[in-house]
Amino acid sequence: MRDLRIVFMGTPEFAVTTLKYIIEAKYNVVGVITAPDRPAGRGRKLQQSAVKEFAIANDLPVLQPTNLKSPEFLEELKSLKPNLQVVVAFRMLPKVVWQLPEFGTFNLHASLLPQYRGAAPINWSIINGDTHTGASTFFIDEKIDTGAMILQKETPIELKDNVGSLHDRLMILGAELVIDTLDLIKNDKVKTISQKESEGLKEAPKLTKENTRINWSLSATKLFDFIRGLNPYPAAWTIIKNGEIELNTKLYDIEVLIESHDKDAGEIIQEENKLKVAVKDGYILVNEIQLPGKRKMKTKELLNGYQFETGAKVL
Repeated sequence: MRDLRIVFMGTPEFAVTTLKYIIEAKYNVVGVITAPDRPAGRGRKLQQSAVKEFAIANDLPVLQPTNLKSPEFLEELKSLKPNLQVVVAFRMLPKVVWQLPEFGTFNLHASLLPQYRGAAPINWSIINGDTHTGASTFFIDEKIDTGAMILQKETPIELKDNVGSLHDRLMILGAELVIDTLDLIKNDKVKTISQKESEGLKEAPKLTKENTRINWSLSATKLFDFIRGLNPYPAAWTIIKNGEIELNTKLYDIEVLIESHDKDAGEIIQEENKLKVAVKDGYILVNEIQLPGKRKMKTKELLNGYQFETGAKVL
């Protein structure tokens, strides 16, 4: 049985759950590496990452390098004498870092690799209308998310899911998978499987202003998947033209109404406390919305004091 000395690397809340599970499983975490503190909010005060906050609360040594290749950082890392590194939602590592430990460096990725390599696998699995996804652990190599796989576990994607609910479920599933992976490594029982390259692999690129804008020419079902795949973060957006005013607007919770109509695609229909957008095969019923300069709110709450003119539309 191996005596593991683990360095954990991660930054957001998603990674905290895995680190918590590792600590609770009594594994020896000799150090935590996370992103540098960054200014946030209106006051631009320095904000610690979720992983740093958890590490400090649990008396774990924390390193926050700006340059993963700097001699100073590499010396600090070596001084921890890790023989295994675990990576969850961090950044791409240089070879000098991932090849350092005796037992390697493995990563938790929130997809069933080789599908959805990239930065936003949870979002894209919903956007593409998949019915299942999962998590994978794999040893890091020189490319992004291509290394030899250790374990995988599936979970269904329900119609009621948005990226928030799926994120939270994968956060737990992934943490459990990491513990199973650590148990295999500790007992020297890992049997890796090479990722199979094939045509038609789906990618999970970083979400940008360009690829999160709503395309109202899509079918109602594809629009439903697109919007819930970005809800609650970073949120799908569109421009609403209300009279002479154009509003950069985010949409969150929606429903689909499949029915025939003679409206133009993109036309907005306000009916008492309901707001619908006509699409080619029905309507998108908007339940939650955020206009510029306002907080996110239920549509019926917005319509108590806001009026959409006849002819209002989305662009």
